[in-house]
Amino acid sequence: MYNFPNPKTTEPKERRAQRFFEIIPGTMTWTTFVLMVVFSWKLPVVAAIAIIVFDVYWILRVIFITHYSVKAYLKMKKGKNIDWWDRCQNIAHPEKYSEQLKDRIMSMKKSLKEIYFFDWKNRSIVKNQIKEEKRFSKEVKKLIPIAGEIWDWRSVVHIVFLPTANEPADVIEPAIQSLADTNFPKSQMIVVLGTEERENPENRLSKVEYLKKKFDGIFRDFIVTTHKVADGEMKCKASNASYAAKELMVYLDERNIDYKKVVFSNFDCDSVAHKEYFGALTYAFITNPKRLQRAYQPIPVYHNTLWDTNAVVRMIVTGSSFWHLYQSTRREMVTFSSHSESFDTLVKVGFWPVNMISEDSIIYWKCLSYFDGEYEVQPIHLPISLDAVLAETYWKTIKNQYKQNRRWAYGIENFPVTMRAILPNKKIPLKMKMRIAFEMLEGHYSWATTSFLLAFMGWLPLALGGEIFRGSVLAHNLPLMTQVLMQISLLGLFVSIPLSMLSLPPKPKKYHWSRYFLMFFQYALFPIVALFSALPAVDSQTRILLKKYFGEFWVTEKIRKQ
Repeated sequence: MYNFPNPKTTEPKERRAQRFFEIIPGTMTWTTFVLMVVFSWKLPVVAAIAIIVFDVYWILRVIFITHYSVKAYLKMKKGKNIDWWDRCQNIAHPEKYSEQLKDRIMSMKKSLKEIYFFDWKNRSIVKNQIKEEKRFSKEVKKLIPIAGEIWDWRSVVHIVFLPTANEPADVIEPAIQSLADTNFPKSQMIVVLGTEERENPENRLSKVEYLKKKFDGIFRDFIVTTHKVADGEMKCKASNASYAAKELMVYLDERNIDYKKVVFSNFDCDSVAHKEYFGALTYAFITNPKRLQRAYQPIPVYHNTLWDTNAVVRMIVTGSSFWHLYQSTRREMVTFSSHSESFDTLVKVGFWPVNMISEDSIIYWKCLSYFDGEYEVQPIHLPISLDAVLAETYWKTIKNQYKQNRRWAYGIENFPVTMRAILPNKKIPLKMKMRIAFEMLEGHYSWATTSFLLAFMGWLPLALGGEIFRGSVLAHNLPLMTQVLMQISLLGLFVSIPLSMLSLPPKPKKYHWSRYFLMFFQYALFPIVALFSALPAVDSQTRILLKKYFGEFWVTEKIRKQ
């Protein structure tokens, strides 16, 4: 079994290395806050210049992220309209398929000539279809030289793991129903419901009985596992997933199913997959010769309860969705929440660490370390819808959202073990090690500090810099300069608002059409929400810095409004 660093190691040398890397994120964040005050007090001119430079950097960053978020959004919109199941059936013979596409394009061009010239709508639809088919035809031609390495879709088995701790059946049912509705043969899909032994037995058994009866005979199989927390394990999603995966090894061995032909999708129990996701996932898997060195990541959106929750939560989860859209355009993308990977790879790396909170991204770092840096996330530009935080009351919803963000931010716990894994590995280039360290630190550091810097740095030098500084030209112009720069940076918000409105799921009939106005004007809360979103990151980094570790995975409460 692959030996990945243990975050709870008691070996003195390894424990010192673990603590060294643990204190870096929190130290960076709190040093920034302290220096922000000290420089504003003792060196206000330096602080003022730093503010202007940071604001300019922020504007460039906003433009950059906005551009690629829009690009990913358009790609996801196209992806929804593609018949991925059709592509799966034909791609095994790319040369023959290329000829079929050529004939299809010719046919569409002929139909375009028959459309009335001023029928711009239908002409535009056909033109876009021709454009997409031409683009795809080029992609198919590139696969001709590696035709022998393309697998038949019929050889692939999908296992979808849905862990549940105490969620009711009505939360899990839509996720399984989305699998039943997917545009892919259910005979190639196995559903695994991973329950916890610590859940109330009466609730657990009734939930399992209802779901098994509801979906009886639809899938290749419907398996239920019951995880009991063992010594050395935490109460977390990772230990549940690892237990289920080991049970699956026995199941697959008994049926002589090759691990390499199995794609394991580690979903949340509320993950509602797009109907084309498993077709797109299969296509990506069978056409990539390095399929075993890839993870596959859809775009997380929080549409299941978006209309039911409050404005603060909607702002946070919408921002999270746009961040993942942007990440999907980067080669450095990391797995998050619901994603898929080869079961053979999971077996080789020894599954998930069972004593860590953040299971979704640590498996990526574990695989990257195992493959000596030759491991990537391949984005699947299709949405997978999750629950936005919703509780019985307004303030409990806010509180639960904070806890969920804090759990996400606790993903910085991956940094120490990842550094301990990759730094001694001489097969991983130094440049890659430095990039990984920077990416992990910069992301969490920016999360914790940026909102506070933007909110307070502009006036701190004026408040603490003294009379001499306040009488300077720089001091008089600083508020105006920062105001103008921040107004420019709001261009990103002006782009994201219409995109988020266009991306809204259908409005439930129980709500009046006027609720759309609430969705629009909620963006006035942006400054407050930005600060609220930063606090959990500071909280998590400080906990690790002070060795106040979380003892178990906090499960977000999930309810449905009737």
